Amino acid sequence: MKRKGSRFERELIEELWENGFAAVRVAGSGASHFPCPDIVAGDGSAFFAFEVKMRKNLPLYLSSEEIKKLQEFSKAFGASGYIALKLPREKWRFFRIEDLKKTPKGFRIDEDVYAMGKDFHDLKGIIQTRLPYHDQKGFYGSRNE
Repeated sequence: MKRKGSRFERELIEELWENGFAAVRVAGSGASHFPCPDIVAGDGSAFFAFEVKMRKNLPLYLSSEEIKKLQEFSKAFGASGYIALKLPREKWRFFRIEDLKKTPKGFRIDEDVYAMGKDFHDLKGIIQTRLPYHDQKGFYGSRNE
C-alpha cells in the first residue's frame, strides 16, 4: 500500500507543477512525530499543505489526530490545509478541513462532501499570481506564452 500511496503522491506533484504550483513531497510524512503533510505546494503568494488519499469508493474516514496534525502544520507554515482525494477514473478533488463532516472518531468525506470538492481550476482561482511553468525540456515561462 505504501508504494501505491507514494505513486499517487508523485502523480499529484506532477499535476500541481503542470497547473502552475511548485510542489514537493515530504519524505516520511506519516512516520514523523512532527506534524507534516504529504505534499507542500505554492505559487509564491499562497501555500497549500495536502494530506493525500486514494480510495476505490466513498466514504473516506479520517482520524481526528490526522486532521489535527494537518491543521497544526498549516498554521505554523502559513498554508491552507487540504485533503487531496483521488478516486478511480476521477480527477483529483480537494477538500478544506472545515468542509469535512464530523464523526464521533474524526471526519469523513461522503458523496455530499465529495460533490463540493474543489478541482485544480478552483485552487488556481484562490490566488492571482503563478510561478513560471516548467515543461519537460526545462523551459521556464508563462503557461500562456
